[in-house]
Amino acid sequence: MARRQTLVTLLLLVLIAGALAGTPPVLRHPAAARVVAMGDWHGDLEAARRSLRLAGAIDAEDRWIGGDLVVVQTGDQLDRGDQEQAILDLLDRLRDEAAAAGGAVIQLLGNHEIMNVAGDFRYVTDGGWRDFADAGIRVAPDDSTLAALAPARRPRAAAFRPGGPYARLLAEGQIAAIVGRSVFVHAGLLPAHLDYGLARLQRETRAWLLGEGPEPALFQERDDPVWARHYSDEPDAADCDLLDEVLAALDCDRMIVGHTVQDEGITARCDERVWCIDTGASAHYGGSVQVLEITPDGVRALW
Repeated sequence: MARRQTLVTLLLLVLIAGALAGTPPVLRHPAAARVVAMGDWHGDLEAARRSLRLAGAIDAEDRWIGGDLVVVQTGDQLDRGDQEQAILDLLDRLRDEAAAAGGAVIQLLGNHEIMNVAGDFRYVTDGGWRDFADAGIRVAPDDSTLAALAPARRPRAAAFRPGGPYARLLAEGQIAAIVGRSVFVHAGLLPAHLDYGLARLQRETRAWLLGEGPEPALFQERDDPVWARHYSDEPDAADCDLLDEVLAALDCDRMIVGHTVQDEGITARCDERVWCIDTGASAHYGGSVQVLEITPDGVRALW
């Protein structure tokens, strides 16, 4: 009897721990009547708001009005701008509001999110450092992992290091997501990534962000899903063949990527099998705010 009680207690502890850790994001999501995708915001809260309002997702008070709309933000919320904390907090709140209304907000991870968690701050602005000074993040004076940074920079670094509060928020994001017959990823998926395993990469990334494992080995490659530019930088026939192989393996019709600014706005390539949606909407780039709409009637850019 005592042994059985011990086993029951252990099982309860495991279930409680799992609940506290949250449910890991899933790769495949059911088809939706309307899906809207939007690309890189780079610390520009106004660009984020304008994108979400253009999509019909939020009202003038930044509250969810999208009903069962599915919004996919394809990564690079961070760097090059000064309002990153507000953007991440907004996405976190909208994720809950959308789910309560029958919709969804799917947040993807880009190379700039991965860089910040890895301690690579080369694209952080002065305002981006100051942005986390009021985030309530306590840094112990004897914290040796942050000793090389100036005191004013330590709160941001602590926020994004593995296990930090904003790294844990990023752990709710995904490397890739499939909604219906469309696959979304920040930079691009290659056959080698499928061989590595998307579910495996998602598990490893989540564990790393939560401070429970090492950085995934795949992120040491410049052709990983958050860096590859095969489809967004004037793809040739060989690139389009790679795309076809990936889409066939995933049973999808199209891939949607950000990462590379498209000077002419949202651009379809490889016979509309890939849609490139980074329009440089942030103030840093000075491009236009556009979003991609996918419905049973087709795919189109909104602006």
